[in-house]
Amino acid sequence: MVGESTFKKYVWISLVCFLGISVFFGVQITKLKFDYDFEKFFPIDDKETDFFFDYRGKFESDNDFLLISIENNNGAFEKNFLQRVDGLAKKLKKEEYVQFVTSVTEMEEQFFHMGGSTTSKKYIDFSDFDRERDSIRIFDKEEIINSLVAEDGKSVCLFIRHEDFLSKKKSDVLISAIQKSIDKQKFDNYRIAGRSIGQRYYIDKMSVEMVFFVGLSAILIVGFLFLAFKSVWGVLIPQVVIFGGMVWVIGGMAAFDEPINIILIVLPSIMFIVSMSDVIHLVSRYLDALRDEDSPFEAIKVAVREVGLATLLTSVTTAVGFFTLYFVRVQPIQIFGIVMGIGVLVAFVLTFLTLPALFYIFPGPKFVRKNKEAHFWKKYLQNWFMLILKHRRKVLFGALGIVILSLVGISQMSSNNFLMDDLSPNEPLKQDFDYMDQHYGGVRPFELSVTLKDPKLKVWDLEVLQQVDSVEHYLQKTYGVEIKTSLVSSLKVLNRSANEGEKEKYELPTSERKIKKYRRFLRMAGGGKFVKTFIDTSERVMRVGGSIPDLGNREVSRRNKLLLSYLGEKEKSGLVKYQLTGTAHLIDKNISYLSSSLVMGLALSIFIVALLMGLIYRSIPIMIISIIPNIIPLLVIGGIMGFIGVELKTTTAIIFTIAFGIAVDDTIHFLGKFKYELMKGKGKLYALKRSYLTTGKAMILTTIILCAGFLLLIFSSFLGTFYMGLMLCITLLVALLADLTVLPVLLLVFYNPKKKKR
Repeated sequence: MVGESTFKKYVWISLVCFLGISVFFGVQITKLKFDYDFEKFFPIDDKETDFFFDYRGKFESDNDFLLISIENNNGAFEKNFLQRVDGLAKKLKKEEYVQFVTSVTEMEEQFFHMGGSTTSKKYIDFSDFDRERDSIRIFDKEEIINSLVAEDGKSVCLFIRHEDFLSKKKSDVLISAIQKSIDKQKFDNYRIAGRSIGQRYYIDKMSVEMVFFVGLSAILIVGFLFLAFKSVWGVLIPQVVIFGGMVWVIGGMAAFDEPINIILIVLPSIMFIVSMSDVIHLVSRYLDALRDEDSPFEAIKVAVREVGLATLLTSVTTAVGFFTLYFVRVQPIQIFGIVMGIGVLVAFVLTFLTLPALFYIFPGPKFVRKNKEAHFWKKYLQNWFMLILKHRRKVLFGALGIVILSLVGISQMSSNNFLMDDLSPNEPLKQDFDYMDQHYGGVRPFELSVTLKDPKLKVWDLEVLQQVDSVEHYLQKTYGVEIKTSLVSSLKVLNRSANEGEKEKYELPTSERKIKKYRRFLRMAGGGKFVKTFIDTSERVMRVGGSIPDLGNREVSRRNKLLLSYLGEKEKSGLVKYQLTGTAHLIDKNISYLSSSLVMGLALSIFIVALLMGLIYRSIPIMIISIIPNIIPLLVIGGIMGFIGVELKTTTAIIFTIAFGIAVDDTIHFLGKFKYELMKGKGKLYALKRSYLTTGKAMILTTIILCAGFLLLIFSSFLGTFYMGLMLCITLLVALLADLTVLPVLLLVFYNPKKKKR
């Protein structure tokens, strides 16, 4: 055993190292970045992800655009209003990072004449403006309605194509310039939707919430530590470790250039929670030991000896819970699991390297050292313990009833995912995106790759175009796609133009001669750039691009299933191969991986924890008993989510793994003390009662504090974070009740320790 003189040297070495490393990571925090890259939610090592990146290389990004809906109370076809829209479109074309702007006020209809000559006429000519005539002419054009003009005639929409993959800084510049230009026009109302404004909104929200949660956590820590330990010492000493751990982890992320994403926004709160758990158990046992020991050094030895192994186990099991998230094939979740797992281990190391040193320098509140009486918790815990043992059968049957009810709720769980479902319906950005869904075909990208099978064919061949035309008809009429980019739709527009703009002639040409004629025009349009947006250089791959409302993963999956069946029949002709792709499709696909990968990760976490318990206690009954009270909370939150309709998605699915990792902590502390008493030669009932009275206080305190910490997350603007905080709080409360009721009964009824030989 380390002597006091040796320990004294260790004290100052550990504190100097702690201070130096904390300063280093504190400086690094200033370099912390935030990330809004939804492509990181694509499945990892997946053929469809690889296909999409290759497909996008042939054409362009399907998600780097902005839609600006501009409303007018007197209707969209008021001359003054349209002139202001036209002025805005011209102004926005000149903005940095903008590639082009499409506006109904600048669009022209092409007309083909005998001899091959062409003329054009603007849809809206301000020198010859007629509200009724022009509106009728525009409403005859399928490609404009619900794309650039709302079907209700109350608003128009500007389509802005900007540079691919704009950073947060560039997005801020662009959005600020757009909003400034729009505000000068004093429109009745406007809405903006698209990746860039989403990036700006999310990152700004994440930055604000990060600071908000850290501030609330600090207030909460001070309040609860004072209530728990009733002294300035009890407030200040634990905070050194708690905030030190947070600084180390967040600073470490900044040092390794790892940004905060939408899932890691909960990092400060969870770091606060796991640090508090370790700290409370050690501080609580140290203060109890001070009442019995003659010196702080002896009290430190008792506290570390009794809670050290249990706290190590809780840290390892919690870290394992987080590390198993690596099996989810979604990068942000993998990073979340790794960072939080490391954070848990950092919290443990700081607790046992720093707190004992601080205990030695600052021995503790005087009233604790003077007052040798037992704390007031003992009386209540003793009464609860006797009550539970008296009604042990009711406890077991009650737990069984809760499990059955929870399984009923779990059977009603469903998975779903919306692009904007992490935002409350009251958030302005969410409302703007919903408006675009209702009036402009939505902002959820839809992409269909069309690849020729026959090497002799080209995309211009009539039989190929006719089949693709029938597919596009299905997409528009049955699936609900607003097609905005395709070869077939472009040929239809040209065919109508060649027939004096007759609405009935918006159809695919029926002769190879006409197609060749229009092909020349398309190849020349935009200096050759236009055709490259939907045909690759080999002219053997076509892109059908459009948008749909944000219907949710479940409904889109249903429609995809019917579409794939339809496309399968088309492919039997041997002409064309079809493949769904795009950013939204890949984000949806990761939902299909969540269930299997999270179940595998959770099962692995449970197995590892059970194995650790079995090896340490060398008892199969203890291994089984230790898992039961921690399965119950998982079943309960699953049941609650099923009953109240909280859907399984990226941000809510990880709750189960986190919950198990944290909930098992109290069980381990209880069993650690139970084993310690048995090793001293005490009987099972005495060891059980002693464990209940000694660890019960720390278990209740940590649960209350941890629940309060998780409840901070309900103030988040992100619904996933809100539900994570609420469900984890419920989990911890259920876990505490299970550990204080079911666990003692299971140990009493089903565990018979081997008697030590004399």
